[in-house]
Amino acid sequence: MSETGASGEVWDSRALLRELALFRHLDDTALDELAGELEWFALPGGATLFEFGDPADSLYVLKSGSLGAFKPDAKGEARLDGIVAAGETVGELGLIVDQPRSATVRALRDSELLRLARSGFEKLVARHPEAMLVSARLAVRRLVTRHTTTQLTASRTFAILPHDAGVPVRDFAARLRTTLALYGDCALIDAAGARDQTSAWFSALEASVRFVLYLDDGGDRDWRELCVRQADCLLLLAQAGEPASAWPESACLDAESALHRPRHLVLLHQKHSIEPGAARRWLDVVPGVQHHHVRHDRDIERVARLLTGRSIGLVLSGGGARGFAHIGVVRALREAGVRIDCVGGTSIGAIIGAGVANDWSDEEMFEHYRRAFVVGRPLKDYTFPFIALVAGRRVAKLLREQFGPRDITDLALPFFCVTSNLTAGRAEAHRSGPLWFWLRASCAIPGILPPVFHRGQVYVDGAVINNLPVDVMHAQGVGEIVAVDISADDVLHAEVEEFASPPWWQLAWQKLIRQRRQRPGILSILLRSGMVNSEAASLERRAQTSLLLDPALADIELLEWKAYERAIEAGYTYAQKILGRANAPRELP
Repeated sequence: MSETGASGEVWDSRALLRELALFRHLDDTALDELAGELEWFALPGGATLFEFGDPADSLYVLKSGSLGAFKPDAKGEARLDGIVAAGETVGELGLIVDQPRSATVRALRDSELLRLARSGFEKLVARHPEAMLVSARLAVRRLVTRHTTTQLTASRTFAILPHDAGVPVRDFAARLRTTLALYGDCALIDAAGARDQTSAWFSALEASVRFVLYLDDGGDRDWRELCVRQADCLLLLAQAGEPASAWPESACLDAESALHRPRHLVLLHQKHSIEPGAARRWLDVVPGVQHHHVRHDRDIERVARLLTGRSIGLVLSGGGARGFAHIGVVRALREAGVRIDCVGGTSIGAIIGAGVANDWSDEEMFEHYRRAFVVGRPLKDYTFPFIALVAGRRVAKLLREQFGPRDITDLALPFFCVTSNLTAGRAEAHRSGPLWFWLRASCAIPGILPPVFHRGQVYVDGAVINNLPVDVMHAQGVGEIVAVDISADDVLHAEVEEFASPPWWQLAWQKLIRQRRQRPGILSILLRSGMVNSEAASLERRAQTSLLLDPALADIELLEWKAYERAIEAGYTYAQKILGRANAPRELP
């Protein structure tokens, strides 16, 4: 059975429906009846299919193009929650469970859809109850899956848009195509290959392969505009070392004009090193986009994983000196072949994570952090406790020495660190700004290290609100999340029964004669107090991980800097054991 759309294109409706998981259980008679109920229509890019809270009166089959599902964030602003690709259905869940729309759905680019009204759906259910029951179960299963993942599906079509003629865009596109081909058929189309083709040709192409790269490598403005219209995702290429200047078209500048499609700034570096400040220059031109440094093929492989939802994000918690175990865990992950694509952390986890994001080797990480924490003795600049017990200058100095003046955006891997904004009463993730500065804020343990005051705001240790920021990483849409939580073991104990401290001379005498009556010190009490409030929320965040590592570190005190090598070895041995018996996430097929 064939039908004709408004464009004059003839298509086999039964074959189309047979490809959909929701309807493939129906026999030919039911499929023919279903096809007779479908209504074809076109939806231009930017147009709304339905709004959040609207009654569910239809389901839709996306024949060509792409749709975006938007949900309100904590501020009430629409956030892209997933992409619906050609050949998928949308709106069926609300229709089956008879609930209002759970998201706003808009066309990310010009799209063609088939509509099945509630009346047609109910007619099919009445005539073919068993087959439609199978379809309903499948839809509910998809609902559960969508609630546990960030995206409905990953982008499939990409526009590669160079900033100017000097960008080696074809070489990048060829290498990206080679990498994407590992995950499915990938077509690379330029202006010459698409000349005089119809919209039906583009639809057929996108239906026949997993990925399509639309490449602008010349001065054909019409073709460039077509690339933008056809793409689920925009890749903006620039030479990192060149002076930043305005981007050629406004469609790339902000989410609204780009119809909220994902946009990625790809900075190509001539050498294997990253030019300091390059990202900040270009992000000033194209603000609010994700950026990637590309120096070699490994970086292109990482970009491909991020684009296709196959990336691995590493999240490291705070926990004082026990955080040195992160170094051992990272070493074990690397030896197991786990490719870390982005990193985030809180407090000591942020500090260790910054080394991972900076591409430090295992040996470099060991030496940098040994100098900073064992040799450097960061908490030895005691002061009058008007604000905190230590001045904080020593910590800032050590962080500047290890990381230099680099900006967070200069790191090789996407990175964030979490602080607690006491002025606003919320956790904040920092993805730009001086690295040492925000690491200093992320580890500002209340009462021990003084807060960081910045633009009228008061920032302290991120562990006060969010000690395991898996939710922040999850919101970035990574494929898998590996989290290391070194805060679960409560090591704060007392061996005395008292409601007030003894006189100072008695405490001094007990210490002099080495009387073993354990009282937690003020530093340990303050550190533990700053962490304990966020642990209940961490339970939910732990459940969002693909792999959770929580080495037992109860024998290491929170400020036992001398346990440096012991903590590293404990993390390494534990992670080796877990990775040896578990299917650790690697490069996904």
